[in-house]
Amino acid sequence: MPQRYKRIVCKDGFSVSVQASETSYCAPRYDNQSKYTSVELGFPSDYDELIIEWAEDKDRPSDTVYGWVPASVVNMLIAKHGGLVEGTVPPGIIPLYCKGYEK
Repeated sequence: MPQRYKRIVCKDGFSVSVQASETSYCAPRYDNQSKYTSVELGFPSDYDELIIEWAEDKDRPSDTVYGWVPASVVNMLIAKHGGLVEGTVPPGIIPLYCKGYEK
């Protein structure tokens, strides 16, 4: 069974599922020990222009998955929304926690 990462919530309230495994739209897809260069995002709480180009259904940006989103874009997304206040991310994604967050 692939590891499931807990949905992330950022300081400004933005949230999204960030997944990577052999069953996810990510790279590398068949090596769960590696740092991922791209990951799958799912069902963000709001539209965000940083990730819309990877949306499976651009007409329903909060009700779709986003495949093979580059790790660098996910890192920018987390920073843009103020850092993490909860959740977990796969290896290759920087777990940028907001100031004062207790892990």
